Amino acid sequence: MTTTVQNTNQTEQKTNFNLLKNRFREYFPVIIDVETAGFHAKTDALLEIAAVTLKMDDNGFLQPDEKCHFHIEPFSGANINPDSLKFNGIDIESPLRGAVSEEHALSELFKMVRRTQKAADCKRSIIVAHNAAFDHAFLMAAAERTKLKRNPFHPFGTFDTATLGAFMFGQNVLIKACQAAKIPFDSKQAHSALYDTEKTAELFCFMVNHLKNLGGFPLFTTDDQ
Repeated sequence: MTTTVQNTNQTEQKTNFNLLKNRFREYFPVIIDVETAGFHAKTDALLEIAAVTLKMDDNGFLQPDEKCHFHIEPFSGANINPDSLKFNGIDIESPLRGAVSEEHALSELFKMVRRTQKAADCKRSIIVAHNAAFDHAFLMAAAERTKLKRNPFHPFGTFDTATLGAFMFGQNVLIKACQAAKIPFDSKQAHSALYDTEKTAELFCFMVNHLKNLGGFPLFTTDDQ
């Protein structure tokens, strides 16, 4: 006697990897860069922050989407390291900066991220940055100081383009990795949070898309497993 077992998964649809939510396990990647007055997130001033969100086109290729950028007033009692200001070229006394409070900057940034995360049907945002631990630490410290609720970012997870650049190109310095990817980079604009964020976004998109073009993602389909 032959027994027929009906497959209850026959109607299950294959995963559509051309949707951003399926590329990174429902994490929504957001490119972040900060400029600061030192290396210590708890005590040194956050002076500038920029963010770029990402989207996927109909063919599953990643590209930059929306962006925001703020110069930030040092929080009360913040440490200001003159060497850091010399390095990033920021004049904290200049009225042309148009600096806003940490609370205003992060509130607006979080609103943009939550809105675009929701539009992509993702569950949580994740910081993408070059040497990401540094940017993540300063953003989280500022969020804690301002006591903002509904922080969309993962509390400790990041995607680090320095590590990815070393893996892809043997280069972990942003300008060198961009040059390896043939992404134009103006060194005179480096250490501007907005410029570095835009270039990091281009680099991350290039690496993700290049892997796709090489057939490296998805590596296996459901039928292959």
